Amino acid sequence: MQWLSPVAFFHKNRNSEPVVTVNIQEILDAAAVNPKARLDMLRRAYVFAAVVHGGQTRLSGELYLSHPLAVAYSLAQMGFDEPTVAAGLLHDTVEDTRASIEEIDEKFGEEVADIVDGITKISLIPFENKEEAQAENIRKMILAMSHDMRVLIVKLADRLHNMRTLNFQKIHKQRRIAQETMDIYAPLANRLGLYSMKRSLEDLSFKYLWPDIYNQIDRWLDTHQFVEKQIIDKVVELLHSLLSANGLQGHMYGRVKHMYSIYKKMQSQSLTLDEMHDIMAFRVIVSDIKECYTVLGLVHSQWRPVHGRFKDYISLPKANGYRSLHTTIIGPEGERIEIQIRTEEMHRQAEHGVAAHWLYKENDRVNTKDLEQFSWLREIFERQHEKIDSREFLHLLKMDLFKDEVYVYTPAGDVKELPEGATPLDFAFLIHSKVGQHCTGVKVNGRLVPLGTELKNGDLVEIITDQARNPNRDWLNLVKTARARNRIQHYLRTEERVRAIALGREMLEKEGRKVSLNVVKSQKRGHLALVAQDLNFENIDELIAAVGYSQLTPRRVLNRLYAVLHPDDVGPQTPPPVKERTEEAHKNGGVSISGVGGVLMRFAKCCNPVPGDPVIGYISRGMGVSVHRIDCPNVPNMEPERLISVHWSGTEGTPYEASIFAVAKNEHGVLANVTRIFAQNNVNIVDLKMDQLVDGRARMHFTVEVHDAAQLYNLIENIHSLPSILEVIRETEVE
Repeated sequence: MQWLSPVAFFHKNRNSEPVVTVNIQEILDAAAVNPKARLDMLRRAYVFAAVVHGGQTRLSGELYLSHPLAVAYSLAQMGFDEPTVAAGLLHDTVEDTRASIEEIDEKFGEEVADIVDGITKISLIPFENKEEAQAENIRKMILAMSHDMRVLIVKLADRLHNMRTLNFQKIHKQRRIAQETMDIYAPLANRLGLYSMKRSLEDLSFKYLWPDIYNQIDRWLDTHQFVEKQIIDKVVELLHSLLSANGLQGHMYGRVKHMYSIYKKMQSQSLTLDEMHDIMAFRVIVSDIKECYTVLGLVHSQWRPVHGRFKDYISLPKANGYRSLHTTIIGPEGERIEIQIRTEEMHRQAEHGVAAHWLYKENDRVNTKDLEQFSWLREIFERQHEKIDSREFLHLLKMDLFKDEVYVYTPAGDVKELPEGATPLDFAFLIHSKVGQHCTGVKVNGRLVPLGTELKNGDLVEIITDQARNPNRDWLNLVKTARARNRIQHYLRTEERVRAIALGREMLEKEGRKVSLNVVKSQKRGHLALVAQDLNFENIDELIAAVGYSQLTPRRVLNRLYAVLHPDDVGPQTPPPVKERTEEAHKNGGVSISGVGGVLMRFAKCCNPVPGDPVIGYISRGMGVSVHRIDCPNVPNMEPERLISVHWSGTEGTPYEASIFAVAKNEHGVLANVTRIFAQNNVNIVDLKMDQLVDGRARMHFTVEVHDAAQLYNLIENIHSLPSILEVIRETEVE
């Protein structure tokens, strides 16, 4: 019997991932695990990087070379092949030095050059704003994966080291980078089976996004470290004895779960730290699948299992190929304890994730098409060809990444994987777009259920279709997958475009009759096509649809049509042109809109724009134009065809509502201190909600009246200066 002491594992990297200086020999030693590794390539890549990065330093004052060394070391530790590790050493050479891709290709080969080129192209794209830059960078990174997934792997290792040295950045950059890491990079690492990297990225992001809570959990773990170690030692010894008594051999060890997972459990179950019990996990590694289930039976016979906490990822592996048995039991000290049981091969896959495919490949390059278990990636790649902007792509990507999986069955017995929380509509669109589009009912386990019912592991799902049934906008509130949402939005856009064309044609013909212009005849004779070309539309349908969407007034089109029909009629006898109103500013509530007249306007409650905020308008059928802040999280989900330019005008002296969210220490007088700030800034409080959290903090939601964005952000700064305030932000709701 072999088993691992839990002591070293217990202390490993729990306190914010200390940064360690790496040298080339450590990289070579890590890469040498693969006997076929071409270490000479790594030595040459190191020398090349050292020369071209010579004299460069990081914000920390370290030589810049320390960064590519750290990236390459992470890749070597994870078991990636030498072209990937070499690309880690060279990943910044083309972007930050005078080196060229051609030079990389010549010295290190096409494979390394392609990876470095993919990384460089992601970084060198110019953008108009940070939001667009983030969305398009992520999109380009995903696109590069379709050619070679190692582009993403190197980017993940690059982000991991940047997070470990994030303390040298300014505070606002720390939060922005940490949020992006939590939103995109950690979920991607999870999806690729790189669990160690995922945990590190989550804990490091957690440290910068919620530093007070992070430190509170860290102190609590330090205080309870001795007791936790005792429990871990005891359970490992009991597992050792249990297997030995039944003639089984295996490895086993225990650990305390990482800090962000503890925080998530506190949030989901509304627990304080002292109420947390399920924070320890144990792993048993045996020789084959039969022994996995034997150990499971022994564990359940020894300790009482917790109902509903058993997951069989051997029979139903995760999308990234992860396999293991998970069960939660009531341990010897009355603690809830999670035990994972797997074989050596499963453990290798779990530890290396996607890297296992390179660690044990022969001579051929491994690309995404070789990795059949990553079906979710193919769906993302297919979306590249659809006409959606980068922000919408990013929103759909987050939907793909964040959820755990559930497994359900078709009537034929096929297993289908869906994200946790998915509904029968998601299942229908997963089967086929036409099945989803014409879904009219569903049976789950033989019973009719609503389309919005949440599916559970093992459900048998049967879709009932009707060719007369088509999606409606309410379906968007029922689906949880990007695939279903994308298909529904595509149908709605297509249908609404048809209606917009019909409406635009009706408006043009009606206005044309008033001024004796025959629009139908003009289209047949090709005159309307000339107007479309003059106004920079691809074709007549695009022009007419723009009228139907109120992006273009009928009178502007008719003026251009008149000019086409009478190019030489410019004398005094020329009939007066149709009165042009597109450049008149139609004011409503302090916002002016060019090109749209007589339209009802309202300010969106989700983001409460105030003068000084960059704003954009959204045309809603029957509800006029809603005005949003450009950075409103709901804007990426809106149909681009309905977005119009708006600007502030005549706002002097007018109060506007805005929302402020604050988290504070729940101390005596904290609310009085905050309201005093409002009074000092001459700001009226319209509404106030306050609630107490279990960890000794208080949340406060204020609705206030301000005159402009400058006054609002000055107010937020003043509130933030109070000692008891932990966080204060302008609040925006996602609809």
